[in-house]
Amino acid sequence: MADSPALLTEGDPAPQVSLPRDGGDIVTLAEISGPVVLYFYPRDDTSGCTTQALDFTAQRDAFAQAGATILGVSKDTVAKHEKFAAKHDLAIALLSDAEGDTCERYGVWVEKKMYGKSFMGIERSTFLLKDGTIRRIWRKVKVPGHVDEVLDAVRAL
Repeated sequence: MADSPALLTEGDPAPQVSLPRDGGDIVTLAEISGPVVLYFYPRDDTSGCTTQALDFTAQRDAFAQAGATILGVSKDTVAKHEKFAAKHDLAIALLSDAEGDTCERYGVWVEKKMYGKSFMGIERSTFLLKDGTIRRIWRKVKVPGHVDEVLDAVRAL
């Protein structure tokens, strides 16, 4: 693999995204007006990822009132996203980055360690975008309280 791209920082242009979502549509960042909460999570239907998706769903109306769109991204397939969304009655868009290109461009596909073993996976991260620019970045996200912190940041834009 070639040299990794430099890690994105606040103020950088947001890498453009055009990915399939649950329900079959294609979501393109450039076509969304207003702030975008782009959050990356490891896998559908795991405890932390489910809690995070439920928390974003619970606050969806508050984000909408602030003009923001919430997009969850993992490498799971559209079909898996659809099962996950139906099982938990999720009301947010889940995008499939099956090839991992978007995860790579946002720098969230990283080496992780668990029980002494190394493996590649998605680092739970959230990017707040507005006008094509990264306004805030949260890396190595801890789920409890995170959605409220992101909502406060959206309201402060």
